[in-house]
Amino acid sequence: MKKRKKHHSIILKISTLIVLIMIVGTVYASNNGTDETGMPIWLQAGLWGMFAGGASLLGAIIGYAIKLPKKVIAAIMAFGSGVLISALSYELMEEAYQQAGLLPSVIGFFTGALTYSGINGLLSRMGAKHRKRSSGQPSEDEKEGSGTAIAVGALLDGIPESMAIGLTMLGGGVVSMATVLAIFISNIPEGLSSSAGMKASGRSTKYIFGIWIGIAIISGLSSLIGYSVYINLSIEARAATTAIAAGAILSMLAETMIPEAFEGTRDWAGLITGAGFICAFALSMLG
Repeated sequence: MKKRKKHHSIILKISTLIVLIMIVGTVYASNNGTDETGMPIWLQAGLWGMFAGGASLLGAIIGYAIKLPKKVIAAIMAFGSGVLISALSYELMEEAYQQAGLLPSVIGFFTGALTYSGINGLLSRMGAKHRKRSSGQPSEDEKEGSGTAIAVGALLDGIPESMAIGLTMLGGGVVSMATVLAIFISNIPEGLSSSAGMKASGRSTKYIFGIWIGIAIISGLSSLIGYSVYINLSIEARAATTAIAAGAILSMLAETMIPEAFEGTRDWAGLITGAGFICAFALSMLG
C-alpha cells in the first residue's frame, strides 16, 4: 500500500513539474520577439497550444488529488462552457467571417460540427460517452475497449481548440490572448471532472496522467500544425479552417461539457454559463 501511494506521489510530482515547464516555456515565448534573434513563430504557436492544453493536466492533478463535490465540478464546467462559447463566437467565427465572408464560414462551421459529432458518436458507442463526467464512467470490465475510447475521445476534444490557437497567429504572428485564456480556463474543468471520473471507475494513475500529459503534448503539436500548415494557404482556406475549429468546439460543448454541467447545477447552469460567457466577452473586447 505504501509503495502504491509513493508511486502515485511520484506521478503527481512529475505531472506538476510538466505543467510548470509548460508555463515557464510559454512565458519565455511571449517575452521574445519574432525577429531573427527571437523564437520562431511556429515554435511559439506550439508552446501556446501546449500551455492551453496543459490546463487539462493541471485540472487532472486537482481532480485526482482533491475530491471536490459534484456540484462544484459541474459549476466550473458550466463556467468553462460559457467561456468557450464566447471564444468561438468572437475570436473564431467573427475572424473567419471578416477574412472570407459568410459562405466559407458557414460551410467550414458545419463541416467541423459534422466531423466532430460523427467521430464522437462512434466513440460514445465504444464507451467514451461520459468521458468528461466526474462519475458514471465505465470501467474496462464493464465495457471492454472503453479505456481506449476515452483516451481517443479526450484527444478529439482537445485538437480543435489547439488548432484554433495556431490559426489565430496567421494574421501577424501574434497569438490571440483572449482565445488562449478562454481555452486554458475551459480546459481546467475538463481535466478536473474527467480525471475524477476516471479515478472513480478504477483507472490507474499511470493511465489517467498518461492521457493528460499526452493531450498537452498533442495540443502543442496541433497548434504548431495549425500555424505551419495553413500559413501558405489562401485567406479563404484559413478562414474555413478557423470556422471548422469553431464548429467542432461547439459540438464538443453541446455533447460533452454542457450535459455534465447541467447534471450537477440544474437551475443554476444557465446563469453560471452566462457568467463565463460575459467574462470571456469582456476579455475579448479589452484585448
